[in-house]
Amino acid sequence: MQERLQKILSQAGIASRRESETIITDGRVAVNGTVVTELGAKADPETDSITVDGKAVTIDEKRVYVLLYKPVGYMTTMKDPEGRPIVTDLLTGIKERVYPIGRLDYNTEGLLLLTNDGALANTLMHPSHEVDKGYLVRVSGHVSPHQIKMLSEGVKLEDGMTAPAKVLPVSESEQNCWISITIHEGRYRQVRRMCEAVGLSVVRLKRARYDFLVIGDMKPGEFRLLEPAEVAKLSRKTAAGSGRGPRKTGVLAKRAPVKRR
Repeated sequence: MQERLQKILSQAGIASRRESETIITDGRVAVNGTVVTELGAKADPETDSITVDGKAVTIDEKRVYVLLYKPVGYMTTMKDPEGRPIVTDLLTGIKERVYPIGRLDYNTEGLLLLTNDGALANTLMHPSHEVDKGYLVRVSGHVSPHQIKMLSEGVKLEDGMTAPAKVLPVSESEQNCWISITIHEGRYRQVRRMCEAVGLSVVRLKRARYDFLVIGDMKPGEFRLLEPAEVAKLSRKTAAGSGRGPRKTGVLAKRAPVKRR
């Protein structure tokens, strides 16, 4: 069955669908020996020869789902032009080519999901599904009730108002305090920009939760495979959000111990 090239590349774990569009327009994709640069182009992965940079594209039926504690100082891109370390460098023993579901910026740590299941990744990242993402934020000084109220009700940023967030104080000392912020949007550096907009200086930012998945007592650089039940739950939630029945993920998410570095 013919599908759009960017969808095929995403399902093959080459890159996210958005990044795949750039790969296509850059002239790096060929179908049956002919370079294709149009985003509307389609192909059949079962009958057509599809290559990226001269290498054959195959859709691996083996699906892998990884929960990583991303440390500060790692990029969530597949490669970095400045030569900085990328998150997949941490995945020792994972042979499949996986890529992040969404992003955490260079100075943010915490829970990051990676997979080669392009369909599930794209569904989770779609704004219509409003996946909750919970952050622990350490800020300098004191946080006032008024600042918490502003964050909770939505903050005006340069790209528009944010949706209401769940904001709670966690702990406080003389120099700084911790607050928790739960959002469902996925704007660039959103939590940092929200805090800056209400006059708060972020010292440390950690994503502790993605929907029902939590970082727990994992340490930076550690990772584990999602359990089959966890993958199934993500699949059910996204299917419910789209109005479709549960999708088949070809789950290969066997239980695995946390990997330590």
